[in-house]
Formats: sequence, structure tokens, C-alpha cells
Amino acid sequence: MRLLNYLNNGKASLGARVGDNIVDLNSVAASVDALLAQGVSGLAKAKEVAAKGGASTLPFKGAKLLPPVLNPSKAIAVGLNYIDHAAESPYKDAPKYPVLFHRFPSSWVAHDDALIKPTVSDQFDYEAELAVIIGKAGRHISKDKALEHVVGYSLFNDGSIRDYQFKSHQWMIGKNFDKTASFGPELVTADELPAGAVGLRIQCRLNGEVLQDSNTEHMIFDVATLVSTCSEIFELVPGDVIISGTPAGVGFARKPQLFMKQGDVVEVEVEKVGILRNGIKNE
Repeated sequence: MRLLNYLNNGKASLGARVGDNIVDLNSVAASVDALLAQGVSGLAKAKEVAAKGGASTLPFKGAKLLPPVLNPSKAIAVGLNYIDHAAESPYKDAPKYPVLFHRFPSSWVAHDDALIKPTVSDQFDYEAELAVIIGKAGRHISKDKALEHVVGYSLFNDGSIRDYQFKSHQWMIGKNFDKTASFGPELVTADELPAGAVGLRIQCRLNGEVLQDSNTEHMIFDVATLVSTCSEIFELVPGDVIISGTPAGVGFARKPQLFMKQGDVVEVEVEKVGILRNGIKNE
């Protein structure tokens, strides 16, 4: 299934993308967040209603989408999780333990919404990433059981304000400017992808030019390891998001450096998951 949150007559609603249409699933739950809280039974009901066509449908093209999870209790991003990206970074060496930081929901927008280049910086960088969405709560989850806690996957552009990111040893400020990241367009359930989303091509394109081109098999810490590691620290609950890291090719590491500016269009694509597209506007 491809689950999404969208605006229906000005109100957030749950839908499923079926072909070129969105099937309304508001009879099952009000949002993806609420659906995940229902557990396996809610997902089964959503699949049943989607297969029948639901109460109403509308074209996917032109629909106003919202982030696939509206209010996660936690959104944990992972730094330096591809060997080639670690090598191009100022840190050079691959980490021996996942580099984790928090990404606030206020820092991201949905598919087709504008990303906002802040007034205080011209170093607005792109990062194509696979987002992992938790569907089953757990603490101290073993690696061999970790994928049982993953309900699905989405796309994330971990937009970064590089000069602020490197003002201190903590990356939080450079990763949490308002509306500098994007998340969407939908949640693709895990059963539609290879286990752990391994072996999927991942790209970032800026104005149509491919700037990042890699494969999820090149992650240093795979999805199961990330889920297990995060659960050592805190309980994972339905709707939590793990943003799994970006491959090489970021603008900061290029010579000359390349950053996003007003009028640009950036796309993140992961094979079998979809395309996340956003334009850039000045603050």
C-alpha cells in the first residue's frame, strides 16, 4: 500500500494512492498517524477499503499532500551513513557507531511545497535520504527482529544549512532551520519493497542534473541496525521516523561548492519508493 496524508476540503485526511488516484480512507482513520496507532488491524482495514475503492477518489496529480507522518514523537536522522559520503565530509573516516541527531517536524515541508532558503545563509545544501517509519513499538529490539517494527518507507531531503551546521560540534542548528527539509510524498508499506529496503537506487537531482547517485546497499549501518540501535536509547513507537543518511555528492563537498537557491527545483528519488519534489524560495 501507498498511504498518505492529504487535504480534503481543507481538512487533513488519510488516503491510499491507487494508480493515478487517491482513495479516501477517512472511514478507517483520520491520518496515517492515527492509522499506525491502530496497529495491524488498522492496516488490514485500510487495505480492504482501498481495494474496494473507498467512499471517494480524486486524482493524485494536483492533490495537496501533507507529510506522510504529521506528528512523530521522534524523528531521528543519521549522519555519515554511506562510506563515500563520510569520505567526502570533513570527518573523512566512517563512523564506528551511528551518528544520530534530531530533526524537528517544523523543519520540514511536504511534497511540492517550497523549501525556504534562510536569509542568514547561502549554504543551503541537499541530501537525498530514505526515511524509515516505525509501525510497532519496542525497546531493546534485537537486530534480527528489527524489521518487524518497520511499517514502511518514504523519502526525505535532509536540507542542511552548512555554515550553521559546522558552527559547533553539534549539528542541530544547521539541520533544523524552518522549512528547509522535505518529507513525502507517501508511506510505502514494507511488503512492497525488499527486506530492509536493501538494493534500491537513490538519487538527488537539482534542476534535472543528477548530483547524487548511489544504492541503499551502501549504507554503513543498515535499517535493522539503525532500528536496533535507536531502541537501545529510547522506546520506538508507531509513527517515529528514522532518516537513514545520504550518499556522496552533496553540494558542500563539490569543487566549486554548489548550493540551492531561489527558483531551483530539487528531486529525491528512491527506486520503488517514488519521487519527492520541491522548489526553492527565499525566506
